Parts: sequence; structure tokens; C-alpha cells
Amino acid sequence: MTVLFAERALLPTGWSRNQRVTLGTDGHIERVESAAAPEPGDDVLAGRILLPAPANLHSHAFQRAMAGMTEARGSGGQDSFWTWRTLMYRFLEALTPEDVQSIAAMVQVEMAEAGYAAVGEFHYLHNPPGGGTYDDPGEIARRIAVAADETGLGLTLLPVLYVQGGCDGRALVGGQLRFSCNPEAYLRIADSARPDLADDTRIGIAPHSLRAVPPEILGEAASLSPNGPIHIHAAEQTAEIAEVEAAYGARPVAFLLERTDLGPDWCVIHATHMTPEETEGLARSGAVAGLCPITESNLGDGIFDGPRFLGTGGNFGVGSDSNIRISLSEELRTLEYSQRLGLRARAVMAGAGSTGRTLFEGAVRGGAQACGRDAGEIAPGKLADLMTLDADHISLSGLDGDMALDGWIFAGDDGAVRDCWSAGRRLVREGRHYAREAVEARFRDTLTRLRDRA
Repeated sequence: MTVLFAERALLPTGWSRNQRVTLGTDGHIERVESAAAPEPGDDVLAGRILLPAPANLHSHAFQRAMAGMTEARGSGGQDSFWTWRTLMYRFLEALTPEDVQSIAAMVQVEMAEAGYAAVGEFHYLHNPPGGGTYDDPGEIARRIAVAADETGLGLTLLPVLYVQGGCDGRALVGGQLRFSCNPEAYLRIADSARPDLADDTRIGIAPHSLRAVPPEILGEAASLSPNGPIHIHAAEQTAEIAEVEAAYGARPVAFLLERTDLGPDWCVIHATHMTPEETEGLARSGAVAGLCPITESNLGDGIFDGPRFLGTGGNFGVGSDSNIRISLSEELRTLEYSQRLGLRARAVMAGAGSTGRTLFEGAVRGGAQACGRDAGEIAPGKLADLMTLDADHISLSGLDGDMALDGWIFAGDDGAVRDCWSAGRRLVREGRHYAREAVEARFRDTLTRLRDRA
């Protein structure tokens, strides 16, 4: 049993002083005592601000190794998501299961050091290059689980359904063959990975998109994973919207609202290009909007309608998606700044108080919901997913309460993150993950091999 003592902490009721937080051996918070004094044996978090730690709700771990390799303009004179995707298909042809494990472990270390306690891994790299299956259909899913075991990061594993190459039902070709997964294959992958999963790991399902999963199979998703979250890409690109509307007579989010049981178990990734009616409908459904502002900026996707969505009571979380840069503070900052640039206004996502508080608490709540993780609050019975900020960091110095969050998000960086716990497991101390040295050395070797092959 571990007892943390923090001079400042953010509780569900707001900011509180002098907290003793008891972490049980089962990874949950047992007790929260306010206006307390430290006792012998307590882990005193001097000069730290104790916060609930969010889950990173959307990651494609393997893409971390592509960072810096796709930033040149193509031969056609213009670059876009679709040209980036072509390069991504070419890159993944070189990846072995060992490479995937090495990359995933590095990604998870960086996530913990940024303040994330868990990740929703949208796992769609199932098969060997050229198609077919591994002798163990869950070979690569298990590699993600083994990486999480090494790093301690909480995991929601989301094996992806990927059945066709477009709404017209065309066959998968090229790099897409590594993604191929129908309902039967999904069950084999999930069953294979299950023995390697930690007690707090969840397994959900991810129908990739309406382009890749026909409506009849999309309808099976909830029954394939009845106790897990459901994640789907939707409305990221205007070309995708045109294709879905031409095939099914409805825009992607409208289709989900009208023809599925879209609700709190669902996470709609990106949801960038929605009509006002879709935006309000998604908010009212209780589903989480999975926003990935750094990746969406990098790929030129567009700007999510934040004010309308929040004004209708919508839930959101953030994810690092392509993992080109893993930074919780920057993810939240980019979300707000995209709104400011689009609307030429300030404090767009703020509620009645500070923008930072609105962004942070929204990401914590939405991430926990989207990952099916009973976390998101410093409260008895919740998983002990926690992080601290250095109150003496230059960007927080002299700031208290909500202003400390504003200082971290808008003036600081992840160097202010000092500690991180996932289900009570202490992953980060003094800003450094316990396994960084070994994980980073393997990752560097992997990068060298991959870039020699590229």
C-alpha cells in the first residue's frame, strides 16, 4: 500500500490543500483525506501538484518510427493526407513483430513521461507483409501487450476490423493487406492476446471506418466485444465524406447517428468535418469525440467545431494518433489554438473559468470513458491513474489553481510533468520513466535498421 501526500491536488470537487491519497494493492484509490498532515512512511510530493492522469485515447504506435520521414512535398507539387497514407503503406512493409514491440514500448514510455497513464491502441497492423496471417493470429497484438507489460502503461487494446478498400467493396491491396481483419479474425486476435494482458487492460473493438467496414459488419461490432469500447474513424477528410455519402446516402457521422447504436461506449475519432446537426447529434449521443490535434494539424485535416460541441454538452478526449510528437500539454494547446485561428477569438474552449481547466478535465473524463477505464478522478474506488506537475517549474512559478494548468498548457511543456502512476504503478519519477534507458536503446537500433531499409 502506498500513501501520497500532496500540498495541492485537483479533486472532483475542485482544488484542495494537503491531501493524503492511499493507493491500494489492487491499483485503485482506497482513501482521500483532505486538510491532512503527512505521516511517517508517506511519499511526500513536495512542490508538486497532484492531478488525475488522462488516457491517450487514440494511438497507432508503429507510426512513431515514421516521424520526420514524410515532410517533403510530393512530385505532384502538392501533399495531403492521401499522399502521406501512400508513404505510410510503403513504410509498414518493412516492419517485423519485433520492430512493432520496440516502437510500441518507446511510444508508451514517452506517453507516461508526458502525463498519460494509459493508451487506447487502435491496433490494425495484424498480418505479415503481402497478406496472409501469422501462425499466431494475435502475434502483433501480443507484442503491444508485452510492451505495455514492460512499461507499465495502462492499455485498452482495440483490434481493428478492416474488410475492404473502399465503400464500393473493392479488395484490399498493397499495404492494406497487413490490416485485413474480418469478425472471425478479430475474435482469434483478441483471444490470442488476452493471456498477455494486465488486470487493468481492456479489450475493445475498432471498426476502422465506414470506408473499410461495410454496414452489415459494422452492425456486428458491439456483439463481438460486448463489454469493451467501440472506436471508429469518421469525417477526418472531405474526400472520405463524399465517398460515404455517395455510397450510403448519408455523411459518416449522420450515418452513425441514424443507423447504429451510437452512445457512451463509442468513440468517434476525429469527427472533424461535421454539419451543425451532426455536431449536436454526436454531443447528445454521449459518445466521445476523439480529437488528435497535433496529428490533425500535421496532416492538414481541418478544425473540429469545438464551441458547438461543448455547448451541446459533448464529451471529448485527446489522442496522439500518428505519434509524430507525443506531448499532452501540446495536444491540449493545439486544440485550443486551432479554434482561435479558425474563429479569430480567444479562450474559445473555456467554460465559466479557465481554458486550461476545461481542456484538462475534459481530456481526463473523455479519455477514461473512451478507454473503458474506471479512472479520471482522484476519488475512492477509481483506478490510481495520477500525475504531478512541478509547481516550481518556470511556467508555473507563482501560479495557483486553474492558473497553474493554464501556465503549463499555454506557457510550458511536458518538462513540468514529474511523476506518473498507472493503476497505482509508478512509471515516472523526476520526469523519467523507469525503463527509458533500455527501451530507448532498442528503439534507436530499430530506427537504424528501418531507415537503412527505407
